[in-house]
Amino acid sequence: MGFKIDIERSGRGTCTVTGRVEPRHLNINSVVHGGVYATILDTAMGAAVLSVLAPGETAATTSLYVEFLRAAREGDTLTARGEVLRRGRHLAFAEGNLFGEDGHRLSQARGTWYIWAVESEPPPESPSGKSRRGAHPRRRPA
Repeated sequence: MGFKIDIERSGRGTCTVTGRVEPRHLNINSVVHGGVYATILDTAMGAAVLSVLAPGETAATTSLYVEFLRAAREGDTLTARGEVLRRGRHLAFAEGNLFGEDGHRLSQARGTWYIWAVESEPPPESPSGKSRRGAHPRRRPA
């Protein structure tokens, strides 16, 4: 994607992602596609969450809310900063901001991450989208 985690400006509970906008990041209106903003912010916030996990834990985004404030254009350098707001037993909450090289905020986001132990699997989902935790396993036809 052309964006990278800036290790020097990241730490426990925070993460900074930077990169330069390339033609492939643009939508049909010649501005950065909203999905690129969402991806950069998800990466910064998700990496911030991963930085507060214990060994043997992992996490996945369960919700992501992004607000688009200003457009970026080809050649612009973007910087996203993600920060963990709260880490609970199974959920973490984070916020992120995306800035242009002039310091203007281009986008802001909030998200939630589900946390689980790597040796266990996250609860499976039924076809209806509801958790099957505690449900009896399905029998396979013989």
